[in-house]
Amino acid sequence: MRYLMLICNDETAAAAMSPAEQEQSTARYIDFQQEMGSRGLLEGGARLRPTSDATTVRVVDDEVLTGDGPFAETKEQIGGYYLVDCKDLDEAIEVASKIPHARFGTIEIRPIWEMDMP
Repeated sequence: MRYLMLICNDETAAAAMSPAEQEQSTARYIDFQQEMGSRGLLEGGARLRPTSDATTVRVVDDEVLTGDGPFAETKEQIGGYYLVDCKDLDEAIEVASKIPHARFGTIEIRPIWEMDMP
């Protein structure tokens, strides 16, 4: 089953990291990606730009409304994601626990609802 793993953390804390801490974080992510890639579980992933670069879109009465940043004010923001293919939720939890930011933030595991696309 495929799962989307949303990496949620306080982006202001990440911005306050020293260069040495950023290097350590990058090294941990490289190690994670290599391990999951070698296990054949990792299908994709990306780091997201900060919420200050986000745009929200809503349609109200056929009018397209846009706004800056996320619609909801939260302490944690989605900073990135991984798409993995695991045998079950237990394996997905094990994989999520190895994402480096699980130590500082939250990893939300969402099963993919597979759809046939035209």
